[in-house]
Amino acid sequence: MGSRTRVPTRGAAVHEFDLVLPATVDIREVGMRDGLQLEAPVPLEGKLAMLEALVATGVRRIEVTSFVSPRAVPALADADRLAAELHRFAGVHFSALVANPRGATRAVDAGMADLEYVVSASDGHSRANAGRSTAEAVGAVGEIAGLAHAADGSLEVVIATAWDCPFDGRTPIPRTVDVARAAVTAGADRLCLGDTIGTTTPLRVVQLLDAVRRACPGVEVGVHFHDTRGTGQANALAAVQAGVRQLDSSVGGLGGCPFAPGASGNIATEELVYWLEDSGVHTGLDLDAVLAAARVAEDAVGRDLPSSLYRAGGRSVPRSAPVG
Repeated sequence: MGSRTRVPTRGAAVHEFDLVLPATVDIREVGMRDGLQLEAPVPLEGKLAMLEALVATGVRRIEVTSFVSPRAVPALADADRLAAELHRFAGVHFSALVANPRGATRAVDAGMADLEYVVSASDGHSRANAGRSTAEAVGAVGEIAGLAHAADGSLEVVIATAWDCPFDGRTPIPRTVDVARAAVTAGADRLCLGDTIGTTTPLRVVQLLDAVRRACPGVEVGVHFHDTRGTGQANALAAVQAGVRQLDSSVGGLGGCPFAPGASGNIATEELVYWLEDSGVHTGLDLDAVLAAARVAEDAVGRDLPSSLYRAGGRSVPRSAPVG
């Protein structure tokens, strides 16, 4: 839907412009997985405290862990144990990331059938992240989709380095489009475009989204932005204005890829909620509860969080404050 926004100036004139924003968006919290994968291992009790605080925010979707090699990502070595505790939390859709069919089998056996599978659009990152080429990674989509579907679950293919790669440079749009089309053909239910190293900008976001949606009509396409260069929230706004309704974010801005040099955290959930709700877009998340969850996360990881909003606090200027 489009909402007409009136902007007062210093004089008496009032200018109008069309700011096209949806009534609602759906935020997936990835702090439990992407947020913790680079940290020193957090004990299960600490993760459960984080999870309880995140559920209290009202978030409806949480990517809770990853079924990958404990040697590669020791911080998530307790995926099976964490999955066994999810029955405590009602009303939340939990999902898990996997890197290959073996991980998908582990996830399904642990009771988690809604999966995310990462395919890097660039060969350089694919080999660093998964030890195989992009084509080989795409070749496993069908098997993983079959495992998820047989367990009454779903598969979302997350296309990493969709815009840029730390090893190969800029990812050509046709290459990302080819990966997206092949994933859908092989059985992926949804797609997510990942700015793994936080280098893209709003125009490039819209250009790639347009190309992927043209190639995969009718398939939901979400986004996953990192804030490495301070453009993450601007990219999120561009994506929402372009029609995206599924966005990933991480409490406190935690996160980063262990196989992408220089990649910093995800866009912060509290910052995303702040500007969306203030713009009239319903997220279903309570900002104060998200800030409380960030404090729990900070205690769990034992270091300061990067989120600017977390450091500044919530709204301190009354809505009725004069403009100018």
